[in-house]
Amino acid sequence: MADHLTVLTTTDSEEKARALAAGAVAARVAACAQISAPVTSVYRWEGKTQTDQEWQILFKTSAARYEALETHIKAAHGYDTPEIIATPITHGSAEYLAWVDEETKTA
Repeated sequence: MADHLTVLTTTDSEEKARALAAGAVAARVAACAQISAPVTSVYRWEGKTQTDQEWQILFKTSAARYEALETHIKAAHGYDTPEIIATPITHGSAEYLAWVDEETKTA
């Protein structure tokens, strides 16, 4: 298992994306979060094809803090079923990944 992850979610406004990002960093469940927007999402929901504008948030965290980050996103998110996808970081700068570890340490 990888020691570090990127975790992706989306939300329906820039303000909500900023709040999710800031909350996760403040809670130390992510070392940082990048917001990209807007993106166009096409998906099926409740039997209908939907097309909406969304803001993507990409969190960087340690694998040890993934569960806490997922819990945080679910609690703070406005969607019934938020997108939460974790991708392992297989390679990266040792200094950067050490910083991710430091910023996501629990007290």
